[in-house]
Amino acid sequence: MDQTSLLQPVMNLLETGGPVVALIAVLSVISLALVLMKIGQFWREGVGQSRRARNCVALWRSGRKQEAVRMLSSPRTATEEVLATAMRLSLTTKLDKAAIEEEVSRRAIARLHNQQWGLKALDAIGQVAPLLGLFGTVLGMIEAFQQLQSAGNSVDPSMLAGGIWVALLTTAAGLAVAMPVSLILTFFESRIDNERVSIETLSAGILLSHVPDAENIKVEAAFQSADPVSMAPQALHAH
Repeated sequence: MDQTSLLQPVMNLLETGGPVVALIAVLSVISLALVLMKIGQFWREGVGQSRRARNCVALWRSGRKQEAVRMLSSPRTATEEVLATAMRLSLTTKLDKAAIEEEVSRRAIARLHNQQWGLKALDAIGQVAPLLGLFGTVLGMIEAFQQLQSAGNSVDPSMLAGGIWVALLTTAAGLAVAMPVSLILTFFESRIDNERVSIETLSAGILLSHVPDAENIKVEAAFQSADPVSMAPQALHAH
């Protein structure tokens, strides 16, 4: 079976359905591209996966802060990046809890916003595709009844039936695109919701234990965030 014979049913469908079905076909190609891109992004960023982040918080809360720091030395998910930021800032005496929460919130919003890219387009396709199908059906019914009126007394029932099924074809095409897009969109949104909940709950576990002390100052070196210039006034004050 050659390529032409494989594409022939698709070409017949587009020719029968008219421009509305062609437009729905374009929307289906766009939605497929967006879905594949989001699947790749979610896999790379581990969206919704929080096992390592939970283990890190457990180590932190048990006082094993150096192990927690090493565990998230190379964060992959948004939750891990936010936790790494919270730990790094918690290990310094220069910022209070409110300032740390603001920075953590800024990082979380940026990552979650990036993960939501493309979802609104999928949502729009899921809503517009069935409406386009219904619009095509209405246009097809109008054309069918116009032909029925033009036929006068010599009405052919097969002609009316043929016009109706062609009109309904656009509705079927619209629903065929909208239903899987809506299901996939729901899955993506649930994964992002899981990521958001993980960020909120696990970062709170880090920030609630934010008590600057001598151990924090010692562990701060693990992040290589010490600033000799900013630490100089403290040294002078100690003398």
